[in-house]
Amino acid sequence: MISFILLVIITIFFPPVGVFLISGCGADLLINICLTILGYFPGHIHAFYLEYVYYQRREDAREGRIAARRAPGVYSENVQTGGGAQVGYGTMPPPAAPAAGYH
Repeated sequence: MISFILLVIITIFFPPVGVFLISGCGADLLINICLTILGYFPGHIHAFYLEYVYYQRREDAREGRIAARRAPGVYSENVQTGGGAQVGYGTMPPPAAPAAGYH
């Protein structure tokens, strides 16, 4: 993953690129592009908020804490989980191996 310092430097110059790097192509990116077009500073505020939520959730996940509620105004699951396990497709554990003697 991209380092925090590099992400902040990229976000300072062009906020939508920083948002794209942490949330991908989705509603958060579209909102940030619109905010950046309407005013350069609203785009920055939104981008840095998303980065804060992303890194805070990432740190919480490393410490074993799970956020009880979704962060307001954040639509990307990648940001909501701090880049951790996605909810939905692909989260089921693999089936257990059959016991010895059963085939």
